[in-house]
Amino acid sequence: MANLKEVRNRITSVTSTQQITKAMKMVAAAKLKRATNAIVQLRPYANKLRDILAQVSASVEGNDSPYTQDRIPTKVLVVVLTSNRGLAGAFNANAIKTASQLIANKYAEQYAQGNVSIIGIGKRGHDFFSKRGYNVIGENHDLYSDLNFLNVSKVTEYIMEEFKEGNIDRVEVVYNQFRNAAMQILTAEQILPLLPEEKAEQQNTAEVDYIIEPSKEKIIEELIPKAIKIQLYKAVLDSNASEHGARMTAMDKATENAGDLLKSLKLSYNQARQAAITTELTEIVSGAAALSNG
Repeated sequence: MANLKEVRNRITSVTSTQQITKAMKMVAAAKLKRATNAIVQLRPYANKLRDILAQVSASVEGNDSPYTQDRIPTKVLVVVLTSNRGLAGAFNANAIKTASQLIANKYAEQYAQGNVSIIGIGKRGHDFFSKRGYNVIGENHDLYSDLNFLNVSKVTEYIMEEFKEGNIDRVEVVYNQFRNAAMQILTAEQILPLLPEEKAEQQNTAEVDYIIEPSKEKIIEELIPKAIKIQLYKAVLDSNASEHGARMTAMDKATENAGDLLKSLKLSYNQARQAAITTELTEIVSGAAALSNG
């Protein structure tokens, strides 16, 4: 059994750790509220924009937009959304694992030829793929410190330009889709080329007779780049909210575990203290008995 000093030191250490995890949980909860508001407000707009684009595109014969050209994917770009910091449970590990499996299962041939590139939005994903020899493009660690549509659009515009020039044939985004603080759904979405909605989905959608000015072709030309930017921006907001939810859940569990450990340590401390008192009493009684007999 550990001595009293060792147990006291451990109790002090665990108590300090528990205070830190409590504080981190509160900070994550505050940030989660703001992040949740942002993604909840954007989703209806993004969904409606997608529906309008699908319905207008269905009524136009042919579409020569450079962002809808479905080419053979010889050069692939994977955008991996992680966080800059850890202590968020399996949030980062799951996103990285999903991206690695996507490359291994779907783009193994392109990877073997060196035609798979990575954009890591978040330091954890960027560092992981950089250390393993992937072709990692740019650094986007500061994106979360000032998260807005304009900053995310700069990344999207670079991706769109590379696709338009033919340097990339397929773009996939891997991220954690936010459901609630305890649930994040790992998602891999193709954002380029922007493919039309399935016919079955179009038929199930109520037809709307839009009044279009100046023309359908001009509207589609404007909507497609905006839809691509909104799609990546929504993924970043989803990942940001998922990160704070995962960190809040992880810190809450860590606080509970610290409390359980404190109970165990206090029990050990009391047992060690009782054993020391019993030993001292035994020694006193034995000494008194020896003196009386002597």
